[in-house]
Amino acid sequence: MSDARDDVALLRGLIERFSPSTQESEAVSYLIEWMERRGIRAHVDEAGNAVGEVGRGEPHIALVGHIDTVPGVVPIREESGRLYGRGAVDAKGPLAAFAAALSRLTELENGRITLVGAVEEECPTSKGAFHLVDRMRPGYVFIGEPSGWDSITIGYKGFVGFDYRLEQPNAHHAGDHRRAGDRAVDLYNALRSRAASHATESEFESPRLEMRRFNTYDHGLAEGVDAYFSMRVPPEYDIDGLIGFVKEQAGPAEIECDRRLVGIVAPKNTPMIRSLLRAIRQAGGRPTFKKKTGTSDMCILGPAWGCPIAAYGPGDSRLDHTPDEHIVLDEYLRSVEVMTSALRQLSSAD
Repeated sequence: MSDARDDVALLRGLIERFSPSTQESEAVSYLIEWMERRGIRAHVDEAGNAVGEVGRGEPHIALVGHIDTVPGVVPIREESGRLYGRGAVDAKGPLAAFAAALSRLTELENGRITLVGAVEEECPTSKGAFHLVDRMRPGYVFIGEPSGWDSITIGYKGFVGFDYRLEQPNAHHAGDHRRAGDRAVDLYNALRSRAASHATESEFESPRLEMRRFNTYDHGLAEGVDAYFSMRVPPEYDIDGLIGFVKEQAGPAEIECDRRLVGIVAPKNTPMIRSLLRAIRQAGGRPTFKKKTGTSDMCILGPAWGCPIAAYGPGDSRLDHTPDEHIVLDEYLRSVEVMTSALRQLSSAD
């Protein structure tokens, strides 16, 4: 089998293994077996992450993608050079590109490269990434997220999530009783006004409010609401102030902040960025930089490890989580060559 056919088979095999958050074991086992067959030292760590490694010593380069997906089944099919399926873009395409590149570097002479297929990135736990924080200390980190084969992502917004619960005694609707749902809407509107007051012309630099869940109920003697609000926040945003504001405005409701990630912008002038830029140009691309309004494991590992970091991978991030999720196979294969070249350059630079 040619390298290209093998690379596509790897990607398809990962997509075929259904792996929503907390249900990644089949996909993890598949990736471990694939890496072992290609001479990559591989194991499953205590968090359930798929881990593969080549080389020894320094520099230590980490490739961290995520192997879980959001729920939902996108029928797998290949059509007009595109591969459709849940996770094709977010983020099994980037993870497969990392693994395919690593398989070309099993005889690495300088340094070592560790690949991690992290679990539970798509849910508040971020279990796979948090497990790595105190167990690795790499010198460079590539995060596997879709940037497009000829682009590099250097920035992500942070994320703050709030579970809101309120149950109270019932009363007749015709009176002056404030329904629990109305109280939750009041908080949402207060948050919306706060976000608007901090808005700028740049979407990346502006907070953005999302209502992710809103369920009311009435049990006769009691009525209540169960809601979830989240705020995407730019780097340097006052997250402590936001949490304090929510708790003050929530009144008698129970509030739990279940996820708190800071935004990040990584520097451009680093050896790993230069290696990516050269590799993209060598492959015929004109590289660009992106700052994304979403959040990724880069927001966890960047501040924790304090080393050069960037996100790279094939795919159009506008297709993330959609029923039309697909990846252009030519772009995927180009990204494999870019990563292979960038890793060779970076490992020999120190």
